[in-house]
Amino acid sequence: MRFRYAVHMRTTISLEDRLADQVRRRAEEEGLSVSAFIARTLDDALKQTAPRTSPPFRLVTVKGDGLHPEIDLDRPRALVAEDDEAIFARQPPKR
Repeated sequence: MRFRYAVHMRTTISLEDRLADQVRRRAEEEGLSVSAFIARTLDDALKQTAPRTSPPFRLVTVKGDGLHPEIDLDRPRALVAEDDEAIFARQPPKR
């Protein structure tokens, strides 16, 4: 058997006079206390919030003549090694 306990939190909020008046009027129209009206309105708003999704992925490409014949994409480690050799061959030795 499961027991459910209602948990309530008392809090204070600050509203602009215009908004506070609207809340009081709407709560009265609907036969609710201001607290009940605010709680219901917040609960409804939070339920309607769409889950955050990441923006669609867009692959950016550039124009060109395609692959260079000297680049073998089947050997990616060789490309890294060649890049390292080119970079470090240009640097003067450290003393």
